[in-house]
Amino acid sequence: MDDTLQICCLADHSPKAQEALRELSARYEFVDVNKKRAKADVIVALGGDGFMLQTLHQYMHRGIPIYGMNCGTVGFLLNSYSPDFLIERIREARTATLHPLRMYARTVDGKEKHQLAINEVSLFRESRQAAKLRISIDHVIRLEELICDGMLVATPAGSTAHNFSIGGPIIPLSGNLLALTPMGPFRPRRWRGAQLHHSASIVVEVLDAAKRPVSAVADFTEIRDVVSVSIDEERNIKLSLLFDPEHNLEERIIKEQFVY
Repeated sequence: MDDTLQICCLADHSPKAQEALRELSARYEFVDVNKKRAKADVIVALGGDGFMLQTLHQYMHRGIPIYGMNCGTVGFLLNSYSPDFLIERIREARTATLHPLRMYARTVDGKEKHQLAINEVSLFRESRQAAKLRISIDHVIRLEELICDGMLVATPAGSTAHNFSIGGPIIPLSGNLLALTPMGPFRPRRWRGAQLHHSASIVVEVLDAAKRPVSAVADFTEIRDVVSVSIDEERNIKLSLLFDPEHNLEERIIKEQFVY
């Protein structure tokens, strides 16, 4: 990368992110990635983790690396914000490659829908009654009946988020694993989930869907009243996130395991 680097800068609608965009725009020349024939070598995303996920989803099929700067709260997927040395920081950044999950969901009315998830695919009960789920891994039933509030399948990048907050494991980026974690398991009471190889094919069937409705969520997209959900890692899609060398994503994931 050099000083001829074509950069697109996108910002969340928050006042902090918009102020950062104005500050950067006064110092650097940006291109509009959404204009015809416009070429961007990298996208700079200003916002929080939610905005970073939105940006990753929006430009998932463009193959453009994304360098995020935190103008939100936690900023786990972003670098610290500074208007200084932007070109140099991008040039020296380390790349973290992520693969999303692909969710195929079938609803009670027979419709089939699919979505991609970068963090996790989650199933939630919709009513006061617990969900009843059957879980199959690679066409083998591993759990005949799980009575719970829900469950999720998380990628390594998503393993530190909702997955970890409900007792799931943190998975290193190089682990080639997925986390399958229950939410509020009632039966079997002692089951706390599993770690699966990234190539595993996961199918979740909703038992008694009419009485115990369940919704499926891929990151922030919800599909209600599902009867079955299939989850696989989509290895053909590669997402490139850029991080400052001293704050690379692999190191952040390791550090999260020693926070107390």
